[in-house]
Amino acid sequence: MTFIDGTVVNVALPALQAELHATITDVQWVVEAYALFLGALILVGGAMGDQLGRKRVFLFGVVSFTAASIFCGLATSPRMLIIARGLQGIGAAFLVPGSLAIISATFNDADRGRAIGTWSGFSAITTAIGPVIGGWLIENVSWRAAFFVNVPLAAIVVMLSLMFMDESHDEARTARIDWMGALLGVLGLGGVVFGLLEWPPLGSGNPLVVGSLALGALCLVLLVVVERRARNPMMPLDLFRSRTFTLANVLTLLLYGALGVVFFLLPLYLIQVQHYSATAAGAAFVPFAIIMFTLSRWAGGLVARIGPRLPLTIGPVIAAIGIGLFARGSGGSYWTSVFPAVCLLGFGMTITVAPLTTTVMAAVETHRAGVASGINNAVARVAGLLTIAVFSVLLAHQFDVEITPRLDRLALSPAVRAHVGKELPKMAGAELKNVAMDPGQRTTVQRSIDEAFVSGFRVVVLGAAILALAAAAFGAGIGRDRQPMRQDSKR
Repeated sequence: MTFIDGTVVNVALPALQAELHATITDVQWVVEAYALFLGALILVGGAMGDQLGRKRVFLFGVVSFTAASIFCGLATSPRMLIIARGLQGIGAAFLVPGSLAIISATFNDADRGRAIGTWSGFSAITTAIGPVIGGWLIENVSWRAAFFVNVPLAAIVVMLSLMFMDESHDEARTARIDWMGALLGVLGLGGVVFGLLEWPPLGSGNPLVVGSLALGALCLVLLVVVERRARNPMMPLDLFRSRTFTLANVLTLLLYGALGVVFFLLPLYLIQVQHYSATAAGAAFVPFAIIMFTLSRWAGGLVARIGPRLPLTIGPVIAAIGIGLFARGSGGSYWTSVFPAVCLLGFGMTITVAPLTTTVMAAVETHRAGVASGINNAVARVAGLLTIAVFSVLLAHQFDVEITPRLDRLALSPAVRAHVGKELPKMAGAELKNVAMDPGQRTTVQRSIDEAFVSGFRVVVLGAAILALAAAAFGAGIGRDRQPMRQDSKR
């Protein structure tokens, strides 16, 4: 459910932008609202499962995620959809961390590896087919169907869970859940993201933008203070005493941030500028998932054979090259313009992901590997949240720089220029059908808008490629710690 939903929504963005008359900021919020609550609360969701019962919390997550999905499908305005997506992210925060924890608690050491491998295989399969199925539903039914598809899936999950799943707890966990840390995480990330996303339409000097950025920064500073003093922090900061753990998480932040930007913008580019159907745009990502599914087992053994440094350096470099290829220009067939970039990106991520997970978990003491993995998972979720917000400012600036002189050269009447100006916040999704101008002029204006968006797309994609190269630099600094980090005190 979560893997399908995470990929389908990006393909659905152009359709819901057209039907709900959403601006580019609105569709960014559709993605960011979900990622904000999932990233900020995923550690709390894992802790609640350990303490209150993994099956109980998992099923609560399934039901609440599905209810929010129905809310998404019934949305009649961008604001309603954004609220529903936030609720969906809260449900996912209880659902996602429970799945692997339940597997670990259910299977013995001999079978656990194969069980996790099965889980990974289904994750890769749904990641591959999700955009294709979602694209077909969007194209032939409605973008709303991409959310309603969760209802029958949830019914199957609940039925099977009640019939076959045993309850499990972490008997050693008695401390209270770190609600203050969770609250500061939501407020901190939310303030920063809100300020960045609203910067382009409101302006950098707007009191709301400045205030939200200041509040977000303050809450993130307070989060560090609270986590240092909390008896049972959701994010134990002492784990970062391990140099390898710290570098691996910085690499995760940069590389997954770059990936999040690409996955957000590419469907908009393919559907609105290159005029791909929703199904074709969803299918464009299939090679990425196939490569990861096919080669993940091989990549998982790289650390044991050659150590972490080489794959964590080469992998992000290959991914950066793949991302950079998206900026080559518009036009050309899928096989020459998109396919090579998707394949290189998939191969680079495959080389990186399994060694990165192994490195993170090996950098700390064995009994804290679950916490370390949870933090790294949260960092990966937050990465796209932050980079989409940051690069939205860059995208809007480049679009404005390009579109203003282009429209000036067309000598549009004041009435037409005003009408076109109202559509510009939608960028490539601008609707010019009802603008009173001749067909030739309408085509020229639409071409100008598309070219301005492509210019912004190229700048952002190259920026994402630079992030991936920076991730490779941190990967080059990773080696084997001489021994696992020691725990100063037991709580």
